[in-house]
Formats: sequence, structure tokens, C-alpha cells
Amino acid sequence: MAVIDVPGFVADLKSHAADHGFHVHDERHFVESYSLRQAWEVDLHPEEACGGPLDLHLALEIDPRTLLSFEDAVMELPEDAEPPDGFDFPITFNWALPPLLDGPDLLQLHLDLAAVAGLDLPLEVSAIDSFPAATDAPQRSLTIIARQQVSLAKILTAEEPLLCETLDRCLKVSQSLLEGAPRWLAEES
Repeated sequence: MAVIDVPGFVADLKSHAADHGFHVHDERHFVESYSLRQAWEVDLHPEEACGGPLDLHLALEIDPRTLLSFEDAVMELPEDAEPPDGFDFPITFNWALPPLLDGPDLLQLHLDLAAVAGLDLPLEVSAIDSFPAATDAPQRSLTIIARQQVSLAKILTAEEPLLCETLDRCLKVSQSLLEGAPRWLAEES
């Protein structure tokens, strides 16, 4: 029997995201047949963005070697001992907007979002300018990524709800992007 119920953790994470103001729309689970690596992906967005334009994609990657090493370490512990730290799963939050006709200044956007996200949720802001046709104006696709680590010891002990502060910060980043989206999606006047 597995020490950590990963599908149960993902279900709790989705429920917890809903408690923090997100709507969950889709979930996918992938298993690589050769290495048994797993990826859980969840599509969600803030409640106020049900009709778009913002999407948030959450991805949890499960490395079987990490999970098995953690299980081995837990099995070797005395009955009342605390589980060892140092075993983590990476979790990624990826925000996306549709192509923007009047995209924001990336440096200013990054500074504004960093003030909202704080030091505990470092963000990577990037954009790709594409030209649908040679005579068309560029359209900017904006991507914001945040990466965190989820401690397996904390998942196992379930002493406190995981990722509360991270989900709150993700909601603030989402709301900040929603505020700017009408301006960025509008035709230049």
C-alpha cells in the first residue's frame, strides 16, 4: 500500500482551490509507461473569469523514484517518528491569456505582479510576438509561470492545509491580470 494517496491529494487540492475562489474545469492524469512518471493537470480560473479571458493551468509532477525513496524512508522510521523532509513534488502554475492586440510592457507587468505575488511566489513573465500575416500587426501571447515545491512529509502528516497562501497569491495574480485584460485585448485607438 502506498504511503501517500496522490489521487486523494489531487482531489483535496482541487477542493481547496475551490475554497480559495477558483472554478475547476478539467483534470487530466498522464502516466509515462516506461518510467512511470505521472503528471496531474488541472484547468481552473477565478470565479469571476468564468467566461474568459484568463485560464490557470496547475500541473503536479510525480517522480516515482522520489515517491519510492520517501516510502522507503518512512517505512524505516519508528512508529511515532516524524516523516523525513527533503522529498518534494514540483507544482507549476501557468497563466495564459488569448493573443493581446495591445500587450503590456513586460517589465512593468512583471514588477506589478511581483508586488502582488510577493517573495514566496516568484513569477516568470514572458511573451511571444506573432504575426498572423506579414502585413498584420503583431499579437502578443502572454505567459506567467510560478513554480513551487510540495513537501511529501507535509502531505503525509496533513497537519495543515497545503498551499493556502500560494492559492491566495495565485488568486491575487489572476485578479490583477483580469484587471488589465480588457485594456490589452482592445484594439489600439
